Amino acid sequence: MTDAELSFAKPLVLVGMMGAGKTAIGKRLAARLKVPFTDADFEIEKAAGCSIADFFQEHGEGAFRDGERRVIKRLLREPVGILATGGGAFMDSGTRKEISQHGISIWFKADLETLWRRLRRRDTRPLLRTENPKATLEQLVNERYPVYAGVDITVISTDGPPEAMVGQVMDAVRSYLNNEKQDD
Repeated sequence: MTDAELSFAKPLVLVGMMGAGKTAIGKRLAARLKVPFTDADFEIEKAAGCSIADFFQEHGEGAFRDGERRVIKRLLREPVGILATGGGAFMDSGTRKEISQHGISIWFKADLETLWRRLRRRDTRPLLRTENPKATLEQLVNERYPVYAGVDITVISTDGPPEAMVGQVMDAVRSYLNNEKQDD
């Protein structure tokens, strides 16, 4: 199955921790497949009229997750493409159910050291604005990875050329779709 022949009826929904590469790889994947790319965080900021960090500070994580759930539900009903979700989105059971019914979930799994290397110099992640951000990141990994494991496809996120990761995702999607056809 070539790139041109790769077709899917549901959006590919990228799941994983902050820093796993969902946006960077998702944009390249969408370009390669010639489908739209949507970043749920960007759409949430657009709907809220402010940054996620400002929304967290003003309204708290609970209100953010409610808005995130509504935005992702809406996005899953738009034309097929690539949807990158925020790191905590898949933790919400309602969002997981929506993704399961209306998308193909792909976990970009990165180890703690890889994530920390990518995130340690950024101050844009509200959940990491703590006294010990690496310990917070480790706690999030420990909480989220068992839930993320319920996705349709897992791809290991490593450092290296982005196109290599895009190729890994393409291969994993091909394999998943071929297995689905055999199950029919």
